[in-house]
Order: sequence, then structure tokens, then C-alpha cells
Amino acid sequence: MSDFAQTVKQQADIVKIVEGYIRLRKSGSTNYSGLCPFHKEKSPSFNVHAVRQFFHCFGCGVSGDVFTFVQKIENVGFPEAVKIVAQKYGIPLPKREFGSPEEAAEARLRGKLLELHEAAATFYEECLAGPEGAVAREYLAGRGLSVEGMKKFRIGYAPDAFHVLRDRIGRLAPEDMLRQSGLFSWKEQGDGGQGPMYDRFRKRVMFPICNENGRVIAFTARTLESGDKVGPKYINSPETPLYQKGQVLFNLDKAKTAIRKMEFALMVEGQMDAISVSLRGIQNVIATSGTAFTEMQAALLKRHTSQLVVNFDPDAAGAKAAERSIALLTEEGFTLKIVTLEDGLDPDRFIRERGLEAYTKALRGARRQSEYLIEQARIAFPGSSPEQKVKAMNYLLPHIQRIPERLTRDQFAMDAAQKLGIDSAVLREELRQAALKRRDRVEVKASPLTEVERVLLRALAIVDPEQEDARRLAVQALTMQPAWFEHLGTYGAMQAMVDRQAKDPMVSVEDEQQRGLVAEALLGETRPPEATEVQSALQQIQEHALETQQRELLGQIAAAERRGDIPEAIALTQKKMELDTALHQLHA
Repeated sequence: MSDFAQTVKQQADIVKIVEGYIRLRKSGSTNYSGLCPFHKEKSPSFNVHAVRQFFHCFGCGVSGDVFTFVQKIENVGFPEAVKIVAQKYGIPLPKREFGSPEEAAEARLRGKLLELHEAAATFYEECLAGPEGAVAREYLAGRGLSVEGMKKFRIGYAPDAFHVLRDRIGRLAPEDMLRQSGLFSWKEQGDGGQGPMYDRFRKRVMFPICNENGRVIAFTARTLESGDKVGPKYINSPETPLYQKGQVLFNLDKAKTAIRKMEFALMVEGQMDAISVSLRGIQNVIATSGTAFTEMQAALLKRHTSQLVVNFDPDAAGAKAAERSIALLTEEGFTLKIVTLEDGLDPDRFIRERGLEAYTKALRGARRQSEYLIEQARIAFPGSSPEQKVKAMNYLLPHIQRIPERLTRDQFAMDAAQKLGIDSAVLREELRQAALKRRDRVEVKASPLTEVERVLLRALAIVDPEQEDARRLAVQALTMQPAWFEHLGTYGAMQAMVDRQAKDPMVSVEDEQQRGLVAEALLGETRPPEATEVQSALQQIQEHALETQQRELLGQIAAAERRGDIPEAIALTQKKMELDTALHQLHA
């Protein structure tokens, strides 16, 4: 660990960092507990040790320090995790060093593209506020947006000109970077070359798309005109080194804190849906921006919650998008509810026309995914003929099979059979088999640690000089008699802790599984062990080692007698008698 990372770690409090993502409750004098953000669970098995500054989940086994937590929950590397923690505590960052010229060039490109997008967003905001933005402001006001709402989402306007943005920000970067930004277009030349650049977005309302940290990385642009000549109603930035549409969720940067506090996310389809809902007080809303939901988006969202309410547009396209999203999200372990609004309204129009209270009531009436899908099956395959029932079941079976928990699959299957009026034993057996094809998830694993291992690991983690005697006993035994400990599952961790170079015992254990076992042992401690407790644990270890040798000698003696090797049998018997004496003395 670098000196800077060590400085950050010393100033950071892991409890406060973790509480920025999940709810924690104090449990004991030094521990805090909550629901693990890294796997689905209903009972809290995630623990944070306030004194030793590490976390451990007894359910999925993940553990580590404050940087490990930020790495996993933000899906970033170690350097970025250090940066995030440093920024939370206002610690100035050192000048960055890169591992290769290519890495440095990539970082410069990304930095420059972020600068260009920030400059473009500012320019579009200025244009919206100026005389040329009057029509756009009128349109947005008609959609229920106040001036404050426009500013909150940094909505802008691209003027009806080909070079106004290029003239404004062209000096900020060389031409090759401008072309990579996605902010400009050009015509390909007959010789394979590229023609002069011109502004990609013109005479459109501009909605910035931000990454999870709130930096502008792309735009969605809406036309204010109609007709074939104006092109699509909405156009998005092309994919760039900053922006891959399948890896971004609109408004997640603003919604993530509310999502963690409310412990669920509301997912809508369009950006205006998300903006309208958010501005009226429901802060935990995100949008897919009308694209097919991807595994990358699911992984991004899973870092913040596994509870989701889906409210897509009620038209055929929205129903299809909802169905695809439900399939993927179910496979990824999300718990889903689905909202269908009255009179075929989308979330934007519904909340504007009927108000927050009516929309909140609709959200409270969200249906479980099984209820929604069964209803979709009945709509798609109406009637009570055997053929229609078979089609309905074939529609539902893949959804049932995707559900991770067996009890939920079983309940889904029974509900489907009842509501579709299926009496056929064959179809019921199909449902039963579908419900059996997935293994149950186990929320809490049985601990592999013995009490002896807990005592020794806690002793090896001692840092207080006044309790050094207990640690010295454990270190001496591990150094002088390593064979005694080789059968233990934590032997590798113990070796690392004997040779530890850092004051923090968790830093010394590099193996993730071993580190998890150390964390589990330390989380359960109320105080470091006394020297007498360590001596008792070592006595049990020695006893186990002597009994093992004793059994081995008995086998060797029997083998020597079968061979007729009497001198060998006598010598081995003498060794066994010495072991018997040693064991007797231990028990005395």
C-alpha cells in the first residue's frame, strides 16, 4: 500500500463510508451490522468492525478494508477507490503517475473529452437561457419544467447553426480529439478522408447524460419540429471512449443516495419520465433511456439495490421492453414489482396530470412480477382452450426457470396453474419440473472456524504492547512447531500474520478466502485473548498433533510386525511410549 493510501486509510472511518451506501445498526460495543450490498438477503449478515476498521459478510464471505468495500460497491480499481475515499474526506490527491505511455494517453483523452462535454453542456445551458432558446423554454414549460428544474438537470438548447459549438469549444482540444468526442459530424470523402466538422446537434433540446459520478459524458437531443425532414424525434450521442449506452443509467448519479436510503429503485423508460418524477419528489428514479436493458446496467444497479419497481410505458413497445428487462433482472437476482398506469399514460404525463399523490398510490399498488406476467400471458393467449393454455404456459415457463429461489418458483408455478385454470396433470408436472431446475441460494454459510482457530487468530492480530505476551506465545509456537498447525484451514493466514509487515493484521493476509476467515474471527471478539487462553488453545493443538502421531505409529508398528521386523517394531513402540507420556503430562 502506498504512503498516500495509508494516509487516507488512517483518516477514514469505514463505518461512516459504509453508512453512505447502506443502513447500519450498532450491534455490540464495536460492531455494526446491516444487509449485505453484495448479495441478496433478508436477514443482516454484513458486519463492520469499528475499531479494527474492516467489514465481513457471514453470508457471501466477502471481507476487507475501506478500500475493498469501495472497490466492490463502486466497481472500480484500487487507485480509484483510494481517490473516492480521499475526496470524501477532502484529502488533496497527489499527482498521478501512469504505468505506461498508453495508459497516460488514454487518461489524457478521457480527461479532455470530459472537459469538452462540460464545456458543451455549459454552452447549451447558456443558449437555452438566451433569446434563441425561447421556443425550447416554452416547450419545456409545457412539459411542466420550471426554470429551477431545467437548471437541476442542466437541460440546454443547441442552436440552428452548423459551427457555433465548434467555434466555442474547438480551441480546447486538437481536431482528432474533437472528432472522438461525439459532439461533431462530418461527411466521408470519396478518397476515404474526412470532411470538415460541423455540429452534430442543431435546433434541439439537449438533455445531458452523466456517469455515476455526475460528469457529463453524452447527450440526448429532442427536436422541436415535426416532419420527415427533421429526422428522428430523439437522437443520442454515438458511442465514444466516454460513453457506451449499455453501461449507463440515466439519473443514477442523482438517484443513488435515495436508492440506498429507500432500499429500492424506480425504473422508468424515458428521460422525461425520470425528470418529471424526480422533480416532483420521488428521488430514487432512474431511466433506461428507451434502450434494451443490459447485463452491464444490471450490474451497475446491483451495486446500489436488488429491489426494483418497473414502470415502463404501457404501449406495446413498453410491454416488450418490460418483459425483456424482467427476464434479465430476474436472472440477476433482483426482486421485482411492476406498475401499469391507468388509461395508458406514461409516468411523465400521469404525474403531471394527476399529481404526486396519485402516482405514489400507483406505486404502492405495484404487482409482483408473477402476477404481472400471468396477466400478460392471459392477454396474449385469451380463451380457455387447451391450445391457448399450452401457449400461455410456454410463455411463462422460461420466466419461472429464471427465478433463483425455489420457493418463489414453486409459488409462481402454483399461481399460474390456478389463474390459468390448468387441470392437466401433464402441464402441472411441467410447472413442477420448471420449479425444480434451479438450486436454492444459501444466505448464510456455516462457519468453518474452530474455537481454537478463533483464539489464535485474535492473538496474532494483537497490536497493543500491553497484551503482547499472548501474541508472543502464538508466534513462538507457529515458528517452532509449524507441523502442529498444518491441518488447520487458517494455517496460511496464521503464517502471514506471524510475518506481518503492517500494523493492520488484515493487510498481511493477501488471500481473499483466508482474509475472510480472519475477519470472521475478529468480528466475534469482545476483547483480545489472555495469555492463559492462548496457552489452552496451543495445548489443544499439541494434543491433536500428538494423537495424530500416535495413530500413525500404531499403523507403522503393525506393519513392522507383519514384516517380522522385530527391531523396527521395538523402536517404534519406544517412540509411542514417549508420546503416551507426553499426552499424559498434557492431561495432568
